[in-house]
Amino acid sequence: MIEVEKKFILTTEQEKSLIEGADFLGEKKFTDIYYDDEDFSLTKKDLWLRNREGRFELKIPMNESIEKRISDQYKELESDEEILKYFHVDTTASIKGFLVAKKYKQFCVVKTTRKKYKKEGFNIDLDIVDFGYTLAEIEYMISDESKIKEAIQAIIEFAKKHDIDSAEYIRGKVTEYLRRNNSKHFQALVDAKVII
Repeated sequence: MIEVEKKFILTTEQEKSLIEGADFLGEKKFTDIYYDDEDFSLTKKDLWLRNREGRFELKIPMNESIEKRISDQYKELESDEEILKYFHVDTTASIKGFLVAKKYKQFCVVKTTRKKYKKEGFNIDLDIVDFGYTLAEIEYMISDESKIKEAIQAIIEFAKKHDIDSAEYIRGKVTEYLRRNNSKHFQALVDAKVII
Protein backbone atom coordinates (compact mmCIF):
# COMPACT_ATOMS: atom_id res chain seq x y z
CA MET A 1 0.00 0.00 0.00
CA ILE A 2 1.03 3.59 -0.60
CA GLU A 3 0.39 6.14 2.12
CA VAL A 4 -0.51 9.61 0.85
CA GLU A 5 -0.59 12.08 3.73
CA LYS A 6 -0.67 15.75 4.44
CA LYS A 7 0.37 17.38 7.69
CA PHE A 8 -1.45 20.24 9.36
CA ILE A 9 -1.17 22.40 12.46
CA LEU A 10 -4.75 22.81 13.66
CA THR A 11 -6.57 25.35 15.73
CA THR A 12 -8.89 24.01 18.44
CA GLU A 13 -11.91 24.78 16.21
CA GLN A 14 -10.41 22.99 13.20
CA GLU A 15 -9.59 19.91 15.29
CA LYS A 16 -13.13 19.85 16.69
CA SER A 17 -14.62 20.10 13.19
CA LEU A 18 -12.29 17.42 11.84
CA ILE A 19 -13.10 14.79 14.47
CA GLU A 20 -16.81 15.59 14.79
CA GLY A 21 -18.70 12.50 13.61
CA ALA A 22 -15.46 10.55 13.10
CA ASP A 23 -14.94 7.04 14.42
CA PHE A 24 -12.44 7.11 17.28
CA LEU A 25 -10.07 4.17 16.74
CA GLY A 26 -8.07 4.59 19.92
CA GLU A 27 -5.09 6.24 21.51
CA LYS A 28 -1.60 4.83 21.74
CA LYS A 29 1.83 5.90 22.86
CA PHE A 30 4.93 4.83 20.98
CA THR A 31 8.62 5.62 20.70
CA ASP A 32 10.42 6.00 17.36
CA ILE A 33 14.19 5.77 17.04
CA TYR A 34 15.55 7.07 13.71
CA TYR A 35 18.87 6.00 12.19
CA ASP A 36 21.36 7.48 9.76
CA ASP A 37 25.13 7.77 9.31
CA GLU A 38 27.36 10.78 9.96
CA ASP A 39 26.91 12.00 6.36
CA PHE A 40 23.10 11.78 6.62
CA SER A 41 23.14 9.57 3.53
CA LEU A 42 19.66 8.15 4.18
CA THR A 43 17.74 11.24 5.22
CA LYS A 44 19.32 13.35 2.46
CA LYS A 45 17.53 10.95 0.08
CA ASP A 46 14.29 11.30 2.09
CA LEU A 47 14.70 7.73 3.39
CA TRP A 48 13.55 7.26 6.98
CA LEU A 49 14.79 4.15 8.77
CA ARG A 50 13.21 3.78 12.17
CA ASN A 51 12.59 1.36 14.95
CA ARG A 52 9.06 1.73 16.26
CA GLU A 53 8.49 -0.18 19.47
CA GLY A 54 11.07 -2.85 18.56
CA ARG A 55 10.13 -3.23 14.88
CA PHE A 56 12.15 -1.73 12.03
CA GLU A 57 10.41 0.18 9.23
CA LEU A 58 11.69 2.06 6.20
CA LYS A 59 9.77 4.89 4.56
CA ILE A 60 10.72 5.32 0.89
CA PRO A 61 9.75 8.59 -0.86
CA MET A 62 7.46 8.68 -3.86
CA ASN A 63 7.29 12.48 -4.03
CA GLU A 64 8.18 14.89 -6.73
CA SER A 65 10.69 17.58 -5.77
CA ILE A 66 10.14 19.53 -2.55
CA GLU A 67 9.20 22.66 -4.53
CA LYS A 68 6.26 20.80 -6.10
CA ARG A 69 5.36 18.75 -3.03
CA ILE A 70 1.81 19.28 -1.91
CA SER A 71 1.64 16.17 0.25
CA ASP A 72 3.91 13.35 1.37
CA GLN A 73 3.83 9.99 -0.33
CA TYR A 74 5.83 7.10 1.03
CA LYS A 75 5.97 3.40 0.44
CA GLU A 76 6.51 1.67 3.77
CA LEU A 77 8.60 -1.45 4.19
CA GLU A 78 7.66 -3.13 7.44
CA SER A 79 9.76 -6.28 7.67
CA ASP A 80 13.50 -6.76 8.21
CA GLU A 81 13.61 -8.89 5.06
CA GLU A 82 12.02 -6.18 2.86
CA ILE A 83 14.35 -3.52 4.29
CA LEU A 84 17.49 -5.59 3.76
CA LYS A 85 16.35 -6.46 0.22
CA TYR A 86 15.84 -2.75 -0.54
CA PHE A 87 19.47 -2.10 0.45
CA HIS A 88 20.67 -5.15 -1.56
CA VAL A 89 21.81 -6.96 1.56
CA ASP A 90 21.53 -10.70 2.17
CA THR A 91 18.05 -11.08 3.63
CA THR A 92 19.25 -13.68 6.11
CA ALA A 93 21.47 -11.03 7.73
CA SER A 94 20.29 -9.37 10.93
CA ILE A 95 19.06 -5.81 10.73
CA LYS A 96 21.19 -4.91 13.76
CA GLY A 97 24.29 -6.27 12.02
CA PHE A 98 23.34 -4.22 8.95
CA LEU A 99 23.13 -1.05 11.09
CA VAL A 100 26.60 -1.69 12.51
CA ALA A 101 28.12 -2.48 9.08
CA LYS A 102 26.67 0.72 7.57
CA LYS A 103 27.54 2.80 10.67
CA TYR A 104 23.93 3.83 11.07
CA LYS A 105 23.39 5.29 14.53
CA GLN A 106 20.34 6.76 16.17
CA PHE A 107 19.96 10.50 15.63
CA CYS A 108 16.48 11.09 16.95
CA VAL A 109 14.26 9.51 19.60
CA VAL A 110 10.70 10.82 19.78
CA LYS A 111 7.81 9.72 21.94
CA THR A 112 4.36 10.28 20.53
CA THR A 113 0.85 10.10 21.92
CA ARG A 114 -1.45 9.49 18.96
CA LYS A 115 -5.22 9.62 18.73
CA LYS A 116 -6.53 7.83 15.63
CA TYR A 117 -9.78 8.54 13.85
CA LYS A 118 -11.47 7.42 10.65
CA LYS A 119 -13.83 9.67 8.74
CA GLU A 120 -15.21 9.41 5.21
CA GLY A 121 -12.44 6.98 4.19
CA PHE A 122 -9.62 9.13 5.57
CA ASN A 123 -7.33 8.23 8.45
CA ILE A 124 -6.77 11.11 10.87
CA ASP A 125 -3.85 11.04 13.29
CA LEU A 126 -3.57 13.68 16.01
CA ASP A 127 -0.06 13.56 17.45
CA ILE A 128 1.38 15.14 20.56
CA VAL A 129 5.16 14.71 20.58
CA ASP A 130 7.28 14.74 23.73
CA PHE A 131 9.29 17.83 22.75
CA GLY A 132 6.24 20.07 22.59
CA TYR A 133 5.11 19.69 18.96
CA THR A 134 1.53 18.93 18.00
CA LEU A 135 0.38 18.09 14.51
CA ALA A 136 -2.36 16.37 12.57
CA GLU A 137 -2.02 14.09 9.57
CA ILE A 138 -4.78 13.28 7.14
CA GLU A 139 -3.94 10.10 5.27
CA TYR A 140 -5.38 8.22 2.37
CA MET A 141 -4.16 4.75 1.50
CA ILE A 142 -3.99 3.69 -2.14
CA SER A 143 -2.79 0.55 -3.87
CA ASP A 144 -1.82 2.09 -7.21
CA GLU A 145 0.67 4.90 -7.91
CA SER A 146 -1.55 6.22 -10.69
CA LYS A 147 -4.05 7.34 -8.03
CA ILE A 148 -1.61 9.59 -6.09
CA LYS A 149 -2.82 12.89 -7.60
CA GLU A 150 -6.44 11.90 -7.00
CA ALA A 151 -5.65 11.06 -3.37
CA ILE A 152 -3.87 14.40 -2.83
CA GLN A 153 -6.84 16.30 -4.24
CA ALA A 154 -9.23 14.28 -2.07
CA ILE A 155 -7.21 15.16 1.08
CA ILE A 156 -7.18 18.86 0.13
CA GLU A 157 -10.95 18.89 -0.47
CA PHE A 158 -11.58 17.02 2.79
CA ALA A 159 -9.44 19.52 4.72
CA LYS A 160 -11.19 22.44 3.03
CA LYS A 161 -14.57 21.15 4.24
CA HIS A 162 -13.25 21.67 7.76
CA ASP A 163 -11.82 25.16 7.09
CA ILE A 164 -8.25 23.83 7.10
CA ASP A 165 -5.83 25.58 4.76
CA SER A 166 -3.66 23.10 2.90
CA ALA A 167 -1.29 25.56 1.23
CA GLU A 168 1.21 25.81 4.08
CA TYR A 169 4.15 23.38 4.23
CA ILE A 170 4.27 21.72 7.66
CA ARG A 171 7.35 19.92 8.95
CA GLY A 172 7.00 16.40 10.26
CA LYS A 173 7.97 15.62 13.83
CA VAL A 174 11.48 14.37 13.02
CA THR A 175 12.42 17.35 10.85
CA GLU A 176 10.98 19.70 13.48
CA TYR A 177 13.02 17.85 16.11
CA LEU A 178 16.14 18.39 13.97
CA ARG A 179 15.30 22.09 13.47
CA ARG A 180 15.20 22.50 17.24
CA ASN A 181 18.05 20.18 18.24
CA ASN A 182 20.50 19.54 15.38
CA SER A 183 20.98 22.48 13.04
CA LYS A 184 23.75 20.74 11.05
CA HIS A 185 21.53 17.77 10.13
CA PHE A 186 18.54 20.05 9.53
CA GLN A 187 20.56 22.29 7.17
CA ALA A 188 21.87 19.22 5.30
CA LEU A 189 18.27 18.23 4.56
CA VAL A 190 17.38 21.76 3.44
CA ASP A 191 20.45 21.79 1.16
CA ALA A 192 19.49 18.38 -0.23
CA LYS A 193 15.98 19.78 -0.94
CA VAL A 194 14.31 17.15 1.24
CA ILE A 195 12.67 19.84 3.38
CA ILE A 196 12.09 23.58 3.25
